[in-house]
Amino acid sequence: MSALPPPPRPPLLRALPSGQPTDTELIARSLDEPEAFATLFDRHASAVHRYLGRRVGELADDLMSETFLIAFRRRAAYRPERVEVRPWLIGIATNVVHGHVRTERRRYRALARAAARPEEHGTDPGDAADRLDAEALRGPLAGALAGLKAHDRDVLLLFAWGQLGYEEIAAVLGIPIGTVRSRLNRARRQTRAALPTIEEIR
Repeated sequence: MSALPPPPRPPLLRALPSGQPTDTELIARSLDEPEAFATLFDRHASAVHRYLGRRVGELADDLMSETFLIAFRRRAAYRPERVEVRPWLIGIATNVVHGHVRTERRRYRALARAAARPEEHGTDPGDAADRLDAEALRGPLAGALAGLKAHDRDVLLLFAWGQLGYEEIAAVLGIPIGTVRSRLNRARRQTRAALPTIEEIR
């Protein structure tokens, strides 16, 4: 069984078509022209929403709006030498999730129970995203994620679902790379029993 398959990384900013401003340039421009920030939303909203949707389900819309509002308010403090814009946004989204950690745990536990009762899947047409996540997470994975400490879960999901590297995770969480490695290793150990293929996550 494949667990937490890492999707392809998005193209790097230097691969933007000629003449297109980079994310960093857009943030700088938005300080004088706030409407320029809308282009950043267009570029990264789907990635942020996908990450949040896996973590908090139907709350993703609200938390994505909160994430971009916080990013807009903090744009003057953004430091491109520390981290690129997409990881910065995913890091803000992670902090926003912290205010809903109980909701996140309840979601994983509900997905674990639902996966054990496949006959109950799909009864509500409004739960399409939840059904997809239930299939992707499977029962064992959802249960394992619910059992992780919040800071270990953050590192694992930033790595696997946010597609951030060790240095990026360290930057957005404000922790040393060694701490990132130890938290990721601990999260892997705790989930390995439920996910025999966890070693595929590099």
